Amino acid sequence: MRLIFHYVRRHWVMALTAAGFLLIETIGDLLQPTLMSMIVDQGVVHADVGVVLRWGALMLAVALIGAGAAAMRNIYASRASQLIGRDIRSDTYRKVMALGFDTVDRLQPGAIITRITNDVVQIQNFAQGLMRIMLKAPITCVGAIALIIIQIPEQTPTVAVILIIAALLIWANMHLSFPRFLRVQRALDRLGIVSREFLRSIRVVKAFVMEHAERARFGAAARGFADANVSATRVNATFGPLINLSVNMGIVAMLWLSRSQHAAQIGALMASMNYMTQVLFALNRVSMIVNSATRASASAARIKEIFDCPNEFASATSSHESDSKDRNDVMLPTSSSAVTLHNVTFTYEQSAVPALRDITFTMARGATLGIIGPTGSGKSTLVSLIARLYDPQSGTVMINGRNAREWDVDELRAQIALVSQQPVLFTGTIRSNLQWGDPQADAERIRRAAHLACADEFIETLPGGYDARVGQGGVNLSGGQKQRINLARALVRNPHILILDDCTSALDAVTEHEVLANLRSLTAASPNATSTSTAAAAPAQPNHLSVIIISQRITTVRTADRIIVMDNGHIAGIGTHNELMRTCELCQAISASQLGGDRHE
Repeated sequence: MRLIFHYVRRHWVMALTAAGFLLIETIGDLLQPTLMSMIVDQGVVHADVGVVLRWGALMLAVALIGAGAAAMRNIYASRASQLIGRDIRSDTYRKVMALGFDTVDRLQPGAIITRITNDVVQIQNFAQGLMRIMLKAPITCVGAIALIIIQIPEQTPTVAVILIIAALLIWANMHLSFPRFLRVQRALDRLGIVSREFLRSIRVVKAFVMEHAERARFGAAARGFADANVSATRVNATFGPLINLSVNMGIVAMLWLSRSQHAAQIGALMASMNYMTQVLFALNRVSMIVNSATRASASAARIKEIFDCPNEFASATSSHESDSKDRNDVMLPTSSSAVTLHNVTFTYEQSAVPALRDITFTMARGATLGIIGPTGSGKSTLVSLIARLYDPQSGTVMINGRNAREWDVDELRAQIALVSQQPVLFTGTIRSNLQWGDPQADAERIRRAAHLACADEFIETLPGGYDARVGQGGVNLSGGQKQRINLARALVRNPHILILDDCTSALDAVTEHEVLANLRSLTAASPNATSTSTAAAAPAQPNHLSVIIISQRITTVRTADRIIVMDNGHIAGIGTHNELMRTCELCQAISASQLGGDRHE
């Protein structure tokens, strides 16, 4: 609850204004039975029409004031709750953007979406109810009880017993509801994850005619969510009527004890019954408050879990300072090595087996490094460490002669462009997607990058050219077109290190050869660009591009200055293509399976 009230305090003026109008409304409601008793005891009993009219006019005026206060209370409460929801959602989203990949993997993207949407809605509803109804219920309850005791003091023991019973029932309701509502939100997480996975892989599902399996999986998640909701609402369905019963029994007891009441005090008795009805209403509202607060507390705990997660990496500069820098205006060390890994071992959080074990190599600046190996051998994990998407558990990753942990993350990534295996495009235009590489890039720079990626040849044939629309996820483009746009976007960035993670798999052999030749022209080839030690490599021109190419195809990496052969998380061989064909059995096997024999240059 501390998290919720932290955000309520941000808009305390609006919240207090809503509470002030709520107080006026509540006072008006509490005055109505007393005014009615005055009409009965002083006007009706004595047949005094003037008294009835005077008290009746006052009663009407109080009702009008209360109605106006209720309208203003609704306006301010709704506005404040929307602002609170906006702030929580924005802060949560910013925090998610600062989380590391390992934390996102642990929390799961589908569950994070549920927290940003549904959990925030639960808190927003609680905040709105707090200012609209929840404050009114205890004030009404206390005020009504006080007025009953003032008008008929003999009923004090009866009222006390009713309150004790109701308080015990409300406490039991809250105690039993919290874990059940927490399970509801977790079940909703599961439902969101299943839905997201289906929508993301809908083409595969339809291609394999597996709709029945997905329906069964979704049905199981939906049943789990429904069962959790039933379990949670069953508690309220049990305790709500019990609270009603206890208050109604109290009303019966008060009428029984007042059976000898003098007729002249019949108005006070009527007022007391009205006040007991208000107490019943207030206790029902308190029960609703407990349920809403319980759900909001469970949701707040889940959002707080995100806030309590450590940020991705400690940054030497603030995000604002980093954003104000030119992404290409980063001073590079004078080291001749672009990338150095020394005794690096890395294990994913949810895995017991290391993905990388004792990796050591050095890559010179301006060189081209190829990485090849079987599926699951650790190739993509290796380059994720270079881009510092993860930190290794042991060993050192050096970028441009400096420990990656010592770099400001934004500065480090400003020098590196990673083109992933799965192309990612955003709804907009070709130009807007390419400008993700650098929003300040001019048309000439964009065209040059597209030319190097062999993307200009098809972009110019599209309706609108570089201003052609791109559907969600690039649905209106082929796989090869999307890969070339992703590569062009990376080149717009003008990186110092370019990492290609099997990003040419959808290209034909001729186009791939042309793309690699274009990239080769940006590098400074060196015959000894990569070695298995951390010693300084041969010097290279500082402004040349260093390229790391990951591929399943040996034809893609065979012209690289050095090739690393990965196998089960460790380096099985390193050298030129010809050297590996003489010394590395795994490389020989890959070449034989793909080229049909022991072919090498």
